Amino acid sequence: MLSNYFLRHVSACCRVTTQHMLYHSRAHPKPIPEFAVTDALSSLLKDVNARKRLRSRRLKRRGVETAPDHPDETIELAVNLNLDPRKPGQALRGSISLPNGTGKKQMDCLVFTSDPAIQEAALQAGAKYAGGESLADEIVAGRVAVDTIQRSLATAEIVPVISKKVARLLGPRGLMPNAKEGTLLQGSAELLEALETQLAGKQVPYRTEKEGIVHVPVGRGSFGKTKLLENIGQVMKTIFDVKPENYGKGKKKKTTGKGTKYLLRASVSSTQGKGVRLDLRTVDPNSTFFLTSPEEVAKAALASETHA
Repeated sequence: MLSNYFLRHVSACCRVTTQHMLYHSRAHPKPIPEFAVTDALSSLLKDVNARKRLRSRRLKRRGVETAPDHPDETIELAVNLNLDPRKPGQALRGSISLPNGTGKKQMDCLVFTSDPAIQEAALQAGAKYAGGESLADEIVAGRVAVDTIQRSLATAEIVPVISKKVARLLGPRGLMPNAKEGTLLQGSAELLEALETQLAGKQVPYRTEKEGIVHVPVGRGSFGKTKLLENIGQVMKTIFDVKPENYGKGKKKKTTGKGTKYLLRASVSSTQGKGVRLDLRTVDPNSTFFLTSPEEVAKAALASETHA
């Protein structure tokens, strides 16, 4: 028979081994769970609605009869790409036209053009200010404030005037018209169409940060899962459409090869909630599971086989 001492010794060793297996450190961190984009959005929207109900209960306890409007939280998509913006051709920058918009209220737009007819049409369409060289002089003099302006559009012929007079004021605020972002247009019809899109809040600028991360707002918590999925799909298709031929964060010149990943990580988050890491298969336009979940695809395939 085994002695009690031996049994106690073996059980203690088993406990130490179990604790060692469950130990996590900086070198061996706990893996972050990944979720399908549909499940991640469902979780985010559930938390958003829970915070709304919590705020309502707090206001009711305080005796507030007419509750103010609850903040409509922004849902943001963050994508970590295998890009180094310091290398030529890897600094992505542009704008995306979301099918359902971002949910923002009408933005204040500034329109630069030398044609008086287009200036009048832009003001009627909803632009806050529209003009040519005289508008640039008013901005320099301080009579027109640009602190509240969210977008600036211009036609090609007025660019030399803008660059000479107001580039130092518009540039640091991100208001300098740029062809990549769709704010520098060639003709009047394109300008008015772009202005309508900007005022509706459907045009979203994007650019890669230092670590190759792209942040894009894809809607509000009130949109629902279907509209958010449509916006996320459009964002991911655009990001893959502008994929450079050579990419990679390595120091070697030739970093693109067989097996080199373009999409490293992706996550979604809300204004007041935590981020949720996504299963990359569900946000890759080239994947079978794009904008769905592997479980749903497996169930659909099994159902089709059963019916067949």
